Amino acid sequence: MPRQWLPGLRGRLTPKTPVPAPRAAAPASVETKDLLAGGVYTSMSYAGVTNVWGTPGRADGWDLERVVIEGYERSIWTFKSVEAIGKHTGLPIQIGRGGDERRFKETLKEHPLLRLLNQKANPHETADVFKKRLSAQLLLSKKGVFIEKTYSRGGTLTRLDLMPPDRVQIIPDQRNGDYISHYEFTNYAGQIRELQPKHVIWLRDPHPTDPFCGVTPLEAAGLSVDLDVKARTYNISFIDNDGRPGGLVGVDLEGVDPAEVKRIQDRLAPGAHNAGQLTLVGMGPGGISYVDTSARPREMAYETLSSTAKNEILSAFGMYESIIGNASERTFNNADREEWNFWDHTELPHLNLIASAFDEDLDDDWTIRFDTSGVQALEFPRRQAREEARKEFDAGLLTIDEYREIAGRRPFNTPQSRALWISPQKAPIPANATDAAALGLTDPSGGGAPGAGQNPALPAATGGSAAADVAAARGLEAAPTAAADVAAARGHLPELPAGPAATAAGDVTAARAGSTQPVPGEAAEDVAAARASGMPPAGGGPAADDVEAARGQLETKSLHGDGFEVTDADFDALAEAVEDALTTLLARQEGVIVARLHAPKIRKHTRFWQPENEHDTRGGTANLDEDRVVSASRWAEETTNTLAPILQQAATAAARKVGQALTGTDTVPPAVLAAALVTAMYAGEAMTAFLGDLAETLHAAQDAHPDLDLDTLVHTVGGYYNASGPGLAARVAESCAVSTINGAVDAAAESAGPDVVRTWITRQDARVRPAHKALQGKTLPVGIPYEVDGFQLRYPGDPFAPIALTRNCRCRLHYATDPKE
Repeated sequence: MPRQWLPGLRGRLTPKTPVPAPRAAAPASVETKDLLAGGVYTSMSYAGVTNVWGTPGRADGWDLERVVIEGYERSIWTFKSVEAIGKHTGLPIQIGRGGDERRFKETLKEHPLLRLLNQKANPHETADVFKKRLSAQLLLSKKGVFIEKTYSRGGTLTRLDLMPPDRVQIIPDQRNGDYISHYEFTNYAGQIRELQPKHVIWLRDPHPTDPFCGVTPLEAAGLSVDLDVKARTYNISFIDNDGRPGGLVGVDLEGVDPAEVKRIQDRLAPGAHNAGQLTLVGMGPGGISYVDTSARPREMAYETLSSTAKNEILSAFGMYESIIGNASERTFNNADREEWNFWDHTELPHLNLIASAFDEDLDDDWTIRFDTSGVQALEFPRRQAREEARKEFDAGLLTIDEYREIAGRRPFNTPQSRALWISPQKAPIPANATDAAALGLTDPSGGGAPGAGQNPALPAATGGSAAADVAAARGLEAAPTAAADVAAARGHLPELPAGPAATAAGDVTAARAGSTQPVPGEAAEDVAAARASGMPPAGGGPAADDVEAARGQLETKSLHGDGFEVTDADFDALAEAVEDALTTLLARQEGVIVARLHAPKIRKHTRFWQPENEHDTRGGTANLDEDRVVSASRWAEETTNTLAPILQQAATAAARKVGQALTGTDTVPPAVLAAALVTAMYAGEAMTAFLGDLAETLHAAQDAHPDLDLDTLVHTVGGYYNASGPGLAARVAESCAVSTINGAVDAAAESAGPDVVRTWITRQDARVRPAHKALQGKTLPVGIPYEVDGFQLRYPGDPFAPIALTRNCRCRLHYATDPKE
């Protein structure tokens, strides 16, 4: 059967044949709305019945031809709204993946859709004309838009054609299995052509209850369009039929010839050509008067009616007057804001809806969209995003590279730009162990914890203890005591009592007492400051023995007061919340992976493709790409984003508790949130490892069984999640709880002042590892890491420590104020 190209144009020459009535009828309540003078349109709503079961739907009563003629072509506000929204469909179409909403990380240069949507959709229409007509139909048609796709014998898309919506009939699947059986298109010669669903794109703005119906702004604005056109029609009729003069002058016509009086009365004849004139009429003897007839409440009512109808129509379309050319009575800022609101709430959703119609002809990881990178109005939120990002960077919540990515600039990708710089001291939080070594926060050869290493510009220390650090610092030049070293570094040497200090602890206490500046609460930082200053200390003496003795005393002294200690309930509550979030995420993850296994785009060109006919050449012999199916990077990021708010909320609550207990304040230092964020990132890495194992399982199953079918592969995924998912959720939840709570409390305690000490507490059961049992009851000043098996831990669950020392750790720390000696 020959095709009829552009039947809308051929209809000008061919008599129209009515579309056949629906195959099945059902009782209907008919709502008739007066749209315009001279005609009506009818909208039918079937009470409780949609054509899911083969009965006509709500859209079948929508007279699109009347809507176009009497609504679009005669209502200026409807016309301008449709035109303003549709003109932006001329933006170029892009196909890409990765990146952000502004630009793709990778784009395709060659694809059939790019040619059809950017150059020529079919031999009779350019791409711009096609997209503009598509946009107008989407805004005016309650039934939606129907696009016929034509493929070559090799399966390549070669052309796109719009079909008149009122001549397309949707035939549902009577078995309710495939949703739609087929489409029937009736041309203007009355011939019916059957189209398969895979050859038709059906696009509509979805109706909330009827899947076979769309929505259009004209339905909500129908009465307003009616009022607007009728009000203007009334005003025209008033001028044509009334022709009221601008004013009347009454004079005494006593003794005037009747013929002259008749001539004067004729001046009051109706007609637009007589409107606004000054007319003379007769009155009683000896009188003269004037009546102004130029304005009456009836005329003013027209202005109010017209303005109200205009506002309602523009609101239904999401349109502003400044967008259609009237920016009067608006400041530049207000006009810019209106333009951004139009793009954000009206135009972008409209363009995205159109672009989404062509996703079926793309591989799963490619996306099609309009290129809006050159739209100036969309820079408004990006400017705001950059401003907010600068504030977050100043607060230590963003890295330099993250800010540059938000600002649309290329990241530096250096250890310094990848690190979080925590305010106000701008202390770096490295992104990984390699960066920690580059920043001088760990020993590259020993793998110690961040913060434990020395400055790479300084001589290497002889050991990992504070005593060795002091000995190395004193080796620069002899000094009598550690107190003198610290005081010299701070630039204000205190008056020390006569005679040598008994221990380094007394020296450091004396140095701190003479200092007016806030200082950290650990000897290691004092020594680092001394090294950095390069100031020559005075005197000499063996400080190593003093500091070693001081550390021995600090590790065994009793706590002052009740202090603060995280309870088991704090860990358990957070672990339960994280486990619930991960369980939900894993369930959704499994569903997505199974769906991707069934997706035709994933199975295309593999041995799991099921040919549709004998000429189908889309099959192959290759295995499924398990990395593409699993998409580990996506789920790692989603895991981090899911857990970060939960962990940050718990970290904030714990930090406030320790602040109240130690200082009486509930200030939350920025490092508290950084600890939660780092933990969330490590949870994302754990998810990556979990999905990596799943990908290996899928790969091994395909290699081991050449005749493996898709259902067995799906069962493999289900079995993996049933066996490994609960254990992963429990392990990650416990690790996140310990790391987040301990890290937040330790950061808050360190900001409370230099006199806080903490004691390692285990749960003292059979699960405690021997290395942690040895730390039970050990007390150190806040900021000084614990040494475990040659490594350093800032606190239990330290994410930068070796995994063998933190996995399944449930220890905590008790904090108290160290009494002055």
